[in-house]
Amino acid sequence: MYRACIFDLDGTLANTLYSIADFSNRALAACGYPQIDPEDFRKIVGDGADTQMRRMLAHVRGNDTEEELTRLRGVYDRFYAADPTRGIARYEGMEQTVRELKRRGVKLAVLSNKPHAWSVAIVRSIFGSDVFDRCYGQREGIPKKPAPDGALKIAEELGVPPRECLYIGDTNTDMKTGAAAGMDTAGALWGFRDRAELEQNHANYILEKPEDLLALVPNGG
Repeated sequence: MYRACIFDLDGTLANTLYSIADFSNRALAACGYPQIDPEDFRKIVGDGADTQMRRMLAHVRGNDTEEELTRLRGVYDRFYAADPTRGIARYEGMEQTVRELKRRGVKLAVLSNKPHAWSVAIVRSIFGSDVFDRCYGQREGIPKKPAPDGALKIAEELGVPPRECLYIGDTNTDMKTGAAAGMDTAGALWGFRDRAELEQNHANYILEKPEDLLALVPNGG
């Protein structure tokens, strides 16, 4: 029985695709590069902002230099940090689902590769500050996903063994993170990637909609 649920943020708890695309395209334009179709960011996002910058430049140029990457990342960070909740959309049923899990006594946490301050701002803007027991973005000294360190630290802080934690996400990175931490994984089909990616990365469950989580965590936690 799962006593804790650890959620990815982008594409799982919140629809940040068009927000990320907007900030990214603004940064590209400011640096003199062409724009990228927002839908293409479904494959570009994930694995942290540095990797995202590399994928963006590969998409528009086919190559990059460290100087270009550093410049683009700096502009992107300035745009994003000024208004991290810009363009964020809610997934239907997600807020009700996490609040019901909370009511059932399940401990709730967020683990994202997005910088920590941005992650906290987004979660608080949608869910307030009374739902999640922990909310961690990328922090100094903690390897980013798919390394299991962040997930294991959350489990330790919550006082829940990894085998009693369910990790929920929408990408191969999330499935690898949960598995590496010794947690069962649930793949979110409402996110940025598809069923094939989740199944190929051995998701224990595939969720069609947020409410499907409630069947995995019975009343009583």
